[in-house]
Amino acid sequence: MKELIEKITAEFENFKTEADAQAEKGNKAAGTRARKSTLALEKMLKEFRKTSLEATK
Repeated sequence: MKELIEKITAEFENFKTEADAQAEKGNKAAGTRARKSTLALEKMLKEFRKTSLEATK
C-alpha cells in the first residue's frame, strides 16, 4: 500500500506541474498532459480505496 501512495503522490505532483504550466503560461500541451494525469490518478485512487477497505477488514 505504501508503494501505491508513493505513486499517487508522484502523479499528483506531475499533475500540479502541468496544470500550473497551463494556468500561468497558457501552455495547451500542458493542459492535455494534466488531463491525462487526472485519468491516471482516478484509477490509482480507486485502487487505493479498494486496498484500504480490504486492509480494514
